[in-house]
Amino acid sequence: MRRRTRAFTLIELLVVIVLLGILVSVAVLGIGGSSTSRELRDEARRLAALIGVISDEAVLDSREYGLLISGEGYRVLRYDEAAARWRETDRREAHELPEWMRLELTLDGAPLQLLAPVKREDDRAGLSRDGARARRNEPRLEPQLLILSSGELSPFSLRLSERKPGGGTWEIASDGFRLPRAEPLEGGR
Repeated sequence: MRRRTRAFTLIELLVVIVLLGILVSVAVLGIGGSSTSRELRDEARRLAALIGVISDEAVLDSREYGLLISGEGYRVLRYDEAAARWRETDRREAHELPEWMRLELTLDGAPLQLLAPVKREDDRAGLSRDGARARRNEPRLEPQLLILSSGELSPFSLRLSERKPGGGTWEIASDGFRLPRAEPLEGGR
């Protein structure tokens, strides 16, 4: 007696492949959303996490830190007690946002207009002439958001949103005592 083995035909295999392709595309569309909304969400979460890390560093190092926020992005500053001024940290570069993203900062309920730092020559003279000359040419940096060694923060609300009408919006906020969290607003995703 001879047994017949049954195999799949080429048409059956093609039908299964097409069905799997349709299921995968539906799953990707359902999970994804637009890439700008994902980038906006990721940027909001990244900034909230950065503030949390800096807050921990401020407490552990007993140093005062600040966040300078401009229309194009943000950067971390630390207070240099010897020079009595704010300086950029060595480990973190200024972070620039994509052109389609907008930042709106509110401190204690009052919205701030975000401007780039202005160069001024009102620095105190240092001990060395070369150092004083170099400091005079540096822009005077002053952060809007303070992260203190006591664990406190400036009470703030920061909105990251798309510039296009109807785009997503995320808010990062803190009352000054709790670490901020990134949350979508009603109009956002």
